[in-house]
Amino acid sequence: MDFALNDEQREIREMVHDICLERVEPRAAEIDESGEFPWDIKELFAKHDILAIPFTPEYGGVSGSALTLIVAVEEISKFCVTSSLILSVQSLGSLPIWLAGSEDQKRKYLPPLARGEQMAAFALTESGSGSDAGGMRTRAIRRGETYVMNGSKTFITGGSVADTIVVFARTDQDGDAPARDISAFIVEKTMPGFKVGKLEKKMGIRGSPTAQLFFEDLAVPVANRLGNEGDGFKLAMRVLDHSRPGIAAQALGIAEGAFALARRYARDRRQFGKPIIEFQGIQFMLADMATQIEAARALTYAAADALDRHLPDINLSSAMAKVFASDAAMRVTTDAVQILGGYGYLRDFPAERMMRDAKITQIYEGTNEIQRLVIAREVLKEKG
Repeated sequence: MDFALNDEQREIREMVHDICLERVEPRAAEIDESGEFPWDIKELFAKHDILAIPFTPEYGGVSGSALTLIVAVEEISKFCVTSSLILSVQSLGSLPIWLAGSEDQKRKYLPPLARGEQMAAFALTESGSGSDAGGMRTRAIRRGETYVMNGSKTFITGGSVADTIVVFARTDQDGDAPARDISAFIVEKTMPGFKVGKLEKKMGIRGSPTAQLFFEDLAVPVANRLGNEGDGFKLAMRVLDHSRPGIAAQALGIAEGAFALARRYARDRRQFGKPIIEFQGIQFMLADMATQIEAARALTYAAADALDRHLPDINLSSAMAKVFASDAAMRVTTDAVQILGGYGYLRDFPAERMMRDAKITQIYEGTNEIQRLVIAREVLKEKG
């Protein structure tokens, strides 16, 4: 299913596929084993303008289309989800600047990100406020033309390698005001008071650093605030509505990679004198896997297309795509491990890595439980 991709989108998909087949797939197992950020892949993506896909040409990019971005993320994820996060987080970290930044802020920060000279990150989550983002405790108190920021963030994807980090903090004086008193700031890693804490040891996406960040009397210029004071929570929710189709695309790519692996193995593996793909039980599993993938692709592409066309109810379509695609990825990768049998459980084969990587898509950028709450809230609204 091409979902009426235009010529440019098909060309980008083919280019990304060829690069990943040649350069990323051979590195995927090593990246997972070492748990180290793949700087070589980052440079490869920058060289071929893959990191420029989320940005429009006026800011040094090549597209700016949500559908083009998810096609690229999907393609990378077939081979290595860790590598797909380099592109996904570059988009996520820059989205607040794109959505709420002034023209001066966009001109300053977006072109270096589009060129891949700098990396971006999005710092919302804290140890005591995951799904409850409004409960954050990091504070930024205005002192003249600067804000003094104190606090910490956790589970920040790419936080240790990012140059530009959009940080959300409370800007009320007493720290007990509601979510509307949260603001967003562009923080640079070179600012005094910015520190990177420990990197988490994870089940999957092991080559993507997940960091703690600390802010100790960090002075952020007022000019680095995104939008008006108190607009941060609303901005964060808008960003996540825009970025969730990208998580769906990761999940979709993982599922496609696992399905292709399982189908190849079923054709080659012989038991009782014939390939196991001839057994009806295996055929039914593959049929279910293929169906789930196609349904996930339809929802994911539709959500991205809705973003590009600025359609209403973006939060609904994004939540549906994310929850369905990530659940499908978990089912498909689990079935792929089952089809490979004992070999599926071995680290010499990529099926178990795909299964481990799939799990995070059900958790980050809004757990699937939260997505179901979003969907229920929207579908239960009275219309007309």
